[in-house]
Amino acid sequence: MHIRFFRLILPLFAIALGALFFSACKPASKDPFPASGEISGWQKSDETRVFLAKDLWQYIDGDSEQYIQAGVISTSTSDYKFNDKLEAVVDVYTMRDSTGATHLIDSSRGPDAHPVQVGDTGIAYAQSIVFRKGPMLVRIVAYQSTPDTPQALLTLAHGVEQKL
Repeated sequence: MHIRFFRLILPLFAIALGALFFSACKPASKDPFPASGEISGWQKSDETRVFLAKDLWQYIDGDSEQYIQAGVISTSTSDYKFNDKLEAVVDVYTMRDSTGATHLIDSSRGPDAHPVQVGDTGIAYAQSIVFRKGPMLVRIVAYQSTPDTPQALLTLAHGVEQKL
């Protein structure tokens, strides 16, 4: 009777243990991108592209090595439009830990950067916002500069922050 019990339980235990191991090894699958209309005025393109670290060069050729050295696991990117006047791209970098994300923010900080209240730490420029929340690094870049750009990007950044 005991042998029959172990024959039934042991395979179930092995399956549960394997599922636990593999779920801990894969990158987070939570979607950090707000849907169209979720943030007033912002519309998301239908396509979100994902690049694993080994394929990051296909997206940011020439600059991918610094992200890999900082511990990037994957990068997700999607395009947005604000009131059909402003276009922007949102890149979400899933890092191994917050140290790598902080290093990337600090190493790219220019003289025209100013701090913004988004995530754990954030900086803004005339046409972009970069912030870290835990091990996630978010870079939002506008393709145009309008009087509404800084506030519109900050609103989008807060929307992404809430999804992380």
